Amino acid sequence: MALTITKVECWVHRAPIATPLANAFAAMTNRPATWLRITASDGAWGWGEVFSNFPTVGAEHRARLVESIFTPLLENFVLETPPEMRQVLEARTRIMAIQCGEPGPFAQIIGAIDQALWDMSARRAGQPLWTHLGGMNPRVRVYASGLGPDDVVKTAAAKRAEGFRAFKLKVGFAGGRNRDNLATLREAVGRDATIMVDANQAWSAEAAPARIKELLPYAPHWIEEPIAADETLDTWKRLLADTGAPLAAGENIRGEADFAAAINAGFLRFVQPDVGKWGGITGCGAVARRAVARGIAFCPHWLAGGVGLAASMHLLAAVGGEGFAEVDSNPNPLREEVFQMDFADGSVTLSDAPGIGVEPDLARLRRYVVRSGSSLK
Repeated sequence: MALTITKVECWVHRAPIATPLANAFAAMTNRPATWLRITASDGAWGWGEVFSNFPTVGAEHRARLVESIFTPLLENFVLETPPEMRQVLEARTRIMAIQCGEPGPFAQIIGAIDQALWDMSARRAGQPLWTHLGGMNPRVRVYASGLGPDDVVKTAAAKRAEGFRAFKLKVGFAGGRNRDNLATLREAVGRDATIMVDANQAWSAEAAPARIKELLPYAPHWIEEPIAADETLDTWKRLLADTGAPLAAGENIRGEADFAAAINAGFLRFVQPDVGKWGGITGCGAVARRAVARGIAFCPHWLAGGVGLAASMHLLAAVGGEGFAEVDSNPNPLREEVFQMDFADGSVTLSDAPGIGVEPDLARLRRYVVRSGSSLK
């Protein structure tokens, strides 16, 4: 008997925060999370998370797209494998995404659906997702993300006490703040600690070499998105030639062809696709394996709720290599109350629970709900 999708549910949660999270282009004043749960006719289900960090007001918009466009496409649809389903959804919504000028949100929703279908597949098989995807080792290295621009040393000390051994600093700010923060952090954590920096596309192609050279004496493990993600491949290659810096990017690349072009161009040492922004497990997994085969580390980008973080870690465990998983250092109950992790000497060991090993307690999280999945049944 063929299995069909019988229910698509979507929730938008929004958690208040005491201090806005600043980066080089904007600030987050709350922490949103948009979650999908897809159920099949045999009772199996799976969870996925849609990117909705920025703009934070976009979380509700993505939920409306799920309700108005994707739920009618999915309900009573005969289940295919996750890669086949992703291909069908991309084909059926391609013209709509072009027409409304929103290929990003459409890709983000398809990525979350793909996550949910892989979670369902692994749950049905009684396997953790990392095993279901062919992984051999449940241990993944992690880094504490989002340090700065204030209280850098204080935050790093707290995260080190939790078990982190790698830290990512926000840069891209005016004046000497970038260099001063990195120098202070390096002195505090020592030469042996791993420090990454993230400029969030802050610098022009002309200004970036000088800004990067100011940071290189402090041995950053990588410099993430120093220039706009859509700069030409030749511009990125010139940046590497001018600085010799270890470059990282990928959260703002979308599509197999663009990832392949970036990887083949040879300027990236670290590739960072995001399972909630494009590709889900299927697309990001293909990118990750291509990168690892070329000697490029796969380091999945994630800075939102616990569902997508769990999916990202399972994918990293499946792919392997020398990558790190990103764990936000800032408070977020939509992560902390959903995916509990034990950090030990810079790593997390995933459980043997089926699927992504995460089941959000919706009753406990009710205080954060701004849009309920009940209307999407």
